[in-house]
Amino acid sequence: MKRSPRTKERPRLKRPGARIAAVVSRFHADLTEPMLASAKRELAASGVRESTVRVVWVPGSFELPLVARALARRPDVDAVLCLGIILRGETDHDIYVAEGAVQGLMQATLETGKPLLLGILTCETLEQARARALPPELGGEEDKGREVARSAIEILAALDEAQATDRGKPRQR
Repeated sequence: MKRSPRTKERPRLKRPGARIAAVVSRFHADLTEPMLASAKRELAASGVRESTVRVVWVPGSFELPLVARALARRPDVDAVLCLGIILRGETDHDIYVAEGAVQGLMQATLETGKPLLLGILTCETLEQARARALPPELGGEEDKGREVARSAIEILAALDEAQATDRGKPRQR
């Protein structure tokens, strides 16, 4: 049964043995660590074994694309969660970091043919970042880690569906 675009239920893993990686910014680790923990919980609830989730830490959001691309090129990685926080500053530095990170991730996604999921929050204030990054039990409102993990499961299912033949078997590459 296909899910409606408006369905909010938790997606279930359809690809047996899916392997997910996460590349996470150390900058604002007080927020990215809980985002990662929430993503891992959501992946586990969706059927991803915790032992298959590989995590790599990078200095900041600008460095996410390079490491995410390296992970996506690995045959033992099906999708990469990219988690970071960029706060507005007194200069335009945040704009350049955000544009570079997002463009780099999109380029790497198209180059590798694997989903690199955008979990980079661009916020005006630290309070805004907390509200968007943290799960409700830690005082947040949006829980971006969970959202990105759910998106990973959904995009893998969509890719499998797009590559399936009419008989339901994957096409040979």
